Amino acid sequence: MSTSSADRASVAHPSRAERTQRGMDARGATPVAALAEHVAADRGDPVDLLERQAADRVPDLVPLRYGRMAATAFTFYRGAAAIMADDLSRAPTTGLRTQLCGDAHLSNFGIFATPERKLAFGVNDFDETHPGPFEWDVKRLVASLAVAANENGFSAKKRRKITRACAAEYRETMTRQALLGNLAVWYSHIEPTAELTELRDELDSAEKKRARTVLEKARRRDSVQALSKLTTVVDGKRRIISTPPLIVPIEELYEGEDLASLYRDTQRRLDTYAQTLQKDRRLLYDQFHLVQIARKVVGVGSVGTRTWIVLMLGADDSDPLFLQVKEAKPSVLSAYVESPSFATEGERVVYGQRLMQAASDIFLGWERGPDLEGVEHDFYVRQLRDGKGSALIESQTPTVMTLYGRMCARALAYAHARAGDRIAIASYLGEDDEFDHAMAEFADTYAEQNTRDHAALLDAIDRRRVAATTGT
Repeated sequence: MSTSSADRASVAHPSRAERTQRGMDARGATPVAALAEHVAADRGDPVDLLERQAADRVPDLVPLRYGRMAATAFTFYRGAAAIMADDLSRAPTTGLRTQLCGDAHLSNFGIFATPERKLAFGVNDFDETHPGPFEWDVKRLVASLAVAANENGFSAKKRRKITRACAAEYRETMTRQALLGNLAVWYSHIEPTAELTELRDELDSAEKKRARTVLEKARRRDSVQALSKLTTVVDGKRRIISTPPLIVPIEELYEGEDLASLYRDTQRRLDTYAQTLQKDRRLLYDQFHLVQIARKVVGVGSVGTRTWIVLMLGADDSDPLFLQVKEAKPSVLSAYVESPSFATEGERVVYGQRLMQAASDIFLGWERGPDLEGVEHDFYVRQLRDGKGSALIESQTPTVMTLYGRMCARALAYAHARAGDRIAIASYLGEDDEFDHAMAEFADTYAEQNTRDHAALLDAIDRRRVAATTGT
């Protein structure tokens, strides 16, 4: 959509001094120390919030979601974005808005491939992306570090060091970004290979080897690798391998006219999705044809949403394109902050990802369509396994978790600086370590809250209020 001269004229361009004052005013209205507060009074039942989320999910997958969340306090935290959004809405806020990830925990950062086939590191999950106060993402991140540190058996002293370092990295990065010009801020990104080189003196040999392994695996993860892992040849045709409940070909879920109708409808919807791509990328996409669809289970919090993988082939059987088509539901933040106007939730996700990532998937797009019962669902589409890699949080040492938390914080600050008023945010954060200590205190408090909420889910499972299955 082009911007008219009238629209351009209506865009405000406050001076650097005015933006700095805005941050100082916000700090006066909401002191930094107030961000440490967690309002525990009059909280709703956390399991009730999860059940409300489950109401519109695939029923036979909901027990798997509860089973994955029940495994540990950290897996519970991964699936509890809706619970934390409700908690954050009750706490003091800066009012300094930017585009949020909405679910910025440790496992939602990772490696991905840029269109130039280089590896970058940053936020890698955008289901909940939505405008909101910048500190909500920071709180989600630091609390995930505290929960993970507890799960890994770290001492309280080491946990505090990790969370303070994360908050400090965010603050210091935002301060640096505030001094840069707009284009330099827009292009800021993290190259994981260069990052590993810079950290060579801080990691031992085993840690360096594990980091190199993650990078090497990420470089190999693409549609060709997915073809070898996820498909086989049956009667001369390439078919997706069934590994229920994780991956189930559509032919095992439907038959007859329902199956034929789904394939016709999928082709129409893929044609609609293609219209959301840039024209040059549409030209590339049009060289592939639909072969097969399968239902896929992804993540922890996303289990139960309608997610599909689509196998497409190009010049021959060795020329694949694997797409992931994932249902986009309203962000968990949308009930608490003013929402932007988008035609579909899929478009919201794509907009947020393009804004927060330094480089996005060339096949990122969206579509909308009905299921067999005629109920409309929104989806976003991206490549499957396009250079994606993530850290194994459970095996991290205190040193590695500190460094990883700092990388996540820097990537988050880069994203927030692109989308929000980096000068006002930096002004609010200040140059001292008050913000770092407030975030560390919040992280400790919220990790304790998460432990209680996890126990509430375990109790609900024991009392058979909700059904849970371990699955795989």
